[in-house]
Amino acid sequence: MRKTGGLPLSRRLARRVEELKPSGIRRFFDLVVGRDDVISLGVGEPDFPVPWRIREEMIYSLEKGYTSYTSNLGLPELREGIAEYYTRFGVKALPEQVMVTSGVSEGVDIAIRALIEPGDAALIPEPCYVSYKPLVEICGGEAVTIPTAPEFRLTYEMLMQYRDAKAKILVLNYPANPTGVSYSKKELEEIADAVNELDLIVLSDEIYAELTYTGRHVSMAALNGMEDRVVIFNGFSKAFAMTGMRVGYVIAPPDIFAGMLKIHQYCMLCAPITGQIGAIEALRSLDEVERMRAEYMRRRNFVVKRLSEIFEIKKPEGAFYAFPKISSTGMSSEEFAEKLLLEKSVAVVPGNAFGECGEGYVRLAYAVKFEKLKEAMDRIKEFVEEHGEG
Repeated sequence: MRKTGGLPLSRRLARRVEELKPSGIRRFFDLVVGRDDVISLGVGEPDFPVPWRIREEMIYSLEKGYTSYTSNLGLPELREGIAEYYTRFGVKALPEQVMVTSGVSEGVDIAIRALIEPGDAALIPEPCYVSYKPLVEICGGEAVTIPTAPEFRLTYEMLMQYRDAKAKILVLNYPANPTGVSYSKKELEEIADAVNELDLIVLSDEIYAELTYTGRHVSMAALNGMEDRVVIFNGFSKAFAMTGMRVGYVIAPPDIFAGMLKIHQYCMLCAPITGQIGAIEALRSLDEVERMRAEYMRRRNFVVKRLSEIFEIKKPEGAFYAFPKISSTGMSSEEFAEKLLLEKSVAVVPGNAFGECGEGYVRLAYAVKFEKLKEAMDRIKEFVEEHGEG
């Protein structure tokens, strides 16, 4: 076997990394790169530009030469603003509990690294965002997945079935990617009862908190007695359309916060200062969020109406994804997505990219212009009719 630097090629990567499966989402993103003819409903990225007054603040900051590092923790004004902002979701946090991260992805990563030791178990309801399970496994932990199909809702009873897993953390994302499911306060209180009985720490990914269509988002950290059990993750990518700015944040109990900060200061130093300055202005621009939320709701209603003519689908309560059941076509999730792309130039993501129980579904992001959405729905209907199913 050929050697490089004294090691066989097969031993250059850590085994945990070698054993990781490539992201099922990324493969479909790559298939549409450079194809202008494709209507992509695959990427979960707002089609709106960053609101002008946020861009203006960032441009002005560059003109003034603000291009340095910030504190590891983030700009003090931003941390204060985030603590104040989160009271709208019922959470009373101090600025000292807020850490600005390079997107939510970094926050989730350092939280899992701070909490999971080899052999620790993490409960992860599926289908879910693709990064949770691999991040647990990189730490040597055991990702115990909880299939939630066909309702896609975690319940007290469901969670208690995993009592014997002796898990340390529960990863919860709502409104959820890819299903759009969200939870009422009553539902969260029931989940919280199980969390307390199982003595879990909750990693609560609330990146779509502003994009709810059935009432104001409730953070689990706002429930009685839960403030010391919940780590909140949120950011400016989705609701404020600032994906490229890479500004997220964490609100955490002091002991977990301290552990996460140790990792953050070694691996990331700080989130980009230009993005942080934009985020300060974003918190003053909630009217822009409401404008985009209203448009997403209009698109959601349209997509659900059109897809329900050919598929079984649950109405998303938040985020900007639809998750129709396509198994009536007789195709697998991947076969459906590949043929739809090849024959009709519409990109969607196979449901099994988000966990095994996502098989038989596909994810469509309705974060594209309305005209493109209409054309995509026509092509999908035509595709299903041509294949004689639906």
